[in-house]
Amino acid sequence: MLEAINLSKTYNGQPAVDALDLHITGGEIYCLLGANGAGKTTTINLFLNLTQPSGGEARIDGMSVVDNPLETKKKLAYIPENLSLYPTLSGIENLQYFSGLSGIKLSVGKAGDLLVQAGLQTEAVGNRVSGYSKGMRQKVGIALAIARDSAVLLLDEPTSGLDPSASNDFAGLLGKMKLRGAAILMTTHDLFRAKETGTRIGIMSKGRLVEELKASEVSHSDLERVYLHHMRA
Repeated sequence: MLEAINLSKTYNGQPAVDALDLHITGGEIYCLLGANGAGKTTTINLFLNLTQPSGGEARIDGMSVVDNPLETKKKLAYIPENLSLYPTLSGIENLQYFSGLSGIKLSVGKAGDLLVQAGLQTEAVGNRVSGYSKGMRQKVGIALAIARDSAVLLLDEPTSGLDPSASNDFAGLLGKMKLRGAAILMTTHDLFRAKETGTRIGIMSKGRLVEELKASEVSHSDLERVYLHHMRA
């Protein structure tokens, strides 16, 4: 569902992403680890077609994101580190508005049900977003992905700044999206969450994918050891 084929991006002669090959299927959570500047966010932006590749290709459901920008965007939902919502609107109104941009009309009741399904408290769905915590905002993003029945989720540091309880809740929501068959690519600095949530874990350094591991086959301590080895190399 998500493919990077010899994907590269260079800025001023310096590689931000260097010959990346990546394949993520439906029902899989791929966690991408790496230090700041490793190329994680650039990878996400290449899949979003927010920046043009210097070489290679990014594909969603077999389609080039450069050649098919509208078709590929219809298949994905994107949740950044800080999700931008309209603070004076309620959770329901935000969900109705952003779903409407995708051509999906939601009743008040349906929007509320989706937000509760995404983990938002029933009493909060009609409140203004200005009073939401970061974790609550992220749940609005998950509700939007559910409403759109998104086949692909791109998540850029979505748990950064969340307390352990909210981070655990968010991981549970990703697990539900995985069971729905979504292909999920998540960048993170959180080794524990990557191990507990991911199907596979990739480690990036200086724009290159230097290691790939199955989460079920590596312990927390081994993941930390491998990660630190590449960060110090």
